[in-house]
This record gives sequence, structure tokens and C-alpha cells, in this order.
Amino acid sequence: MRPKSQQIPNLKLLLFGVFLAFFLLFVLRSSMSSSQESSSPTSQPETSDSMKESRATNCSQGCSKVPRFLAQALIHYTTSTITPQQTQKEISVSAKILEKKSPCNFLVFGLGHDSLMWSALNNGGRTVFLEEDEAWIAQIKRRFPMLESYHVPYDSKVNQANNLMEVGKGPECTAISDPKFSMCQLALKGLPSEVYEIEWDLIMVDAPTGYYEEAPGRMTAIYTAGMMARNRKEGETDVFVHDVNREVEDKFSKALLCEGYMKKQVGRLRHFTIPSHRDALDRPFCPPK
Repeated sequence: MRPKSQQIPNLKLLLFGVFLAFFLLFVLRSSMSSSQESSSPTSQPETSDSMKESRATNCSQGCSKVPRFLAQALIHYTTSTITPQQTQKEISVSAKILEKKSPCNFLVFGLGHDSLMWSALNNGGRTVFLEEDEAWIAQIKRRFPMLESYHVPYDSKVNQANNLMEVGKGPECTAISDPKFSMCQLALKGLPSEVYEIEWDLIMVDAPTGYYEEAPGRMTAIYTAGMMARNRKEGETDVFVHDVNREVEDKFSKALLCEGYMKKQVGRLRHFTIPSHRDALDRPFCPPK
């Protein structure tokens, strides 16, 4: 989730465009409200003072300011020299789903320079970030204190991936249950209580670190995201996994989130839509191929 220190001009233009679109939306709404309320076919000419008073009244009723949070995000991304690690096309996949579902509940494994963007795109919803590095959390909180983030310890390692893949095939891991009480070794049990209690509409797995053998890897994050989706009371959850060019993210996302639930892959990002299994207990862990 923590980006490389490189500039990607096209991505900066995308981010600027996203937040500029929010700004224009609010301006357009304000203009339409004012014009609709102030225009009337039977209205009589008014004095200059009464017109000013009317405009002030209409604006107080219909004008909307850009929310402070969105304004901060717009300023940050148009002035920052640090860009998120995901590409423009990868970000667009999740952004389109957020456009349809926000405000919603959005859980993100990872905390980074793109976190403010995700929260802004889910304006009015709840966006929670789970991060392995306490020092990194403190650093980001100093810059963006409005972000909701929690420290998560991981006891897995990338070099255990093959064994954990076999574990994931066992009945204790394929049974539908709350990850907090699961007997599966892959289930994360040390998350804040509200993370288990909330039904998440979107889950992004872009952490923990997974690019070297002793790193925690994303095996448990991918499994837990999938079980949260299956364990919701009804409906479906959109789950995104980044860095699927790596072996762990590739194999575990296909096996635990299921190729049958995969909607698309763009670059290094995969998008899965996983339905609730609680409203259909006879549903197999993965749909038949």
C-alpha cells in the first residue's frame, strides 16, 4: 500500500480530474437550485434590494459548498509529488464501483498515500484502513488525522504460503463462519471488534507486505476478506486484490476468492464479486466451473 517514490503524470491528472468532478458537481447543483427557485413565469420585476435578498435566501436553501474533506483531498493530490502505487486504469476499476455504491462501508488492507483518495471517493461512508506498521500509521495520521486506521499484527510469512494453501482446502476453512471465531489458521482474529461486526460493501487487499520470503504476505488477508463477504447476511461484496502479478496474490485470490466470482483483471488488480453464503447454506465454497 505504501507507494514507490515516483511521479506518474497521467495518474495525477486522473486524481485531479476526479476531485475536480466533485467540485463541478457541487457547483452545478448550486446553480440549478438557484435558477429553479428564482425563476417563475408569473414573477413581477423586483427592486435591486429585494433581488439581492431573494438570491441570499435561495442560496441559503440550495447552495452547497465542497465538503472540507474533499477540498483537502483535492489540494493534497494536486500539490503532492508522491503518487499512489496503483495505476490509473487499476484505480478506475474500484472507483467505478465506489461511484455506484458510495456512501458505503469500505475496508482497506493497507494504509498509504492513496488512502485519502479512497476516503474521499467514499465521501459520507465509512472507510477503515488496516496496517501492519505502527510507525507508518503514526506518520500518516500526522498528515491525515481524519483517516480511520488500525494496527494489525500478522503471524504468517510468505515462505509458508504452500502449506497455508493446503490448510485452506480443509473443512474448517471452507465452512462459512465469522472469521473472528473461525478455527481456520488463515482467519485473522486480532482485528478490532467493529471490523467483524460491520458488513463491508467493498474490501481492498493491498497489504500487508508480500514481496520477500520473510514478509507476512497476503494469504490471511485474502482469506479473511473472502469469508467476510460470504458471512454477510445478504447481498454481495466487491473484493479487490492488488499485485496479482506475484505468486501468492495470484494463487490465493483464485483459490480463496474463486475464479468463478472474478469479474475482471486490469493490470495487477483483480475484482471479485462474492455473494452471501448465509442465505444459501448449500452453496459451495466456490461456484462450479
